[in-house]
Amino acid sequence: RPSSQPHRRSAVSDAAAPAPAISPCGACKFLRRKCMSGCVFASHFSSDQGAAKFAAVHKVFGASNVSKLLTHVPVNRRNDAVVTICYEAQARLSDPVYGCVSTILALQHQVGSLQRELSMVQTQLMNTRIAIANALQNGRHQHL
Repeated sequence: RPSSQPHRRSAVSDAAAPAPAISPCGACKFLRRKCMSGCVFASHFSSDQGAAKFAAVHKVFGASNVSKLLTHVPVNRRNDAVVTICYEAQARLSDPVYGCVSTILALQHQVGSLQRELSMVQTQLMNTRIAIANALQNGRHQHL
């Protein structure tokens, strides 16, 4: 039998249920769920580009795993963690075997190559300075 009064929630149930955010974050948009206040993803995956960014994270690590991980990271370090997770997810999708390790190895190789080049240039500079000093020394002896 329908009641003439509108259905009201109790104050207890209102306090227990988190209120939905105005617009879902990118993660919740991707997962097609309501974005609740206190969503661990909301401040890191914007509504605009966050869904695409989160798609890679979800595919590689899974939303539940990332959510659990972020709850264990101190709030002041979460942004760094999310940036790192997003980078690793993109790297894993590009290179499923090595992920970001292939980038690290390439950069280490480049550093080694540049260090060898720098050493050669420093040697050339030192030899040029010695040659100039010798030329100046010989020029002084000729004028005496």
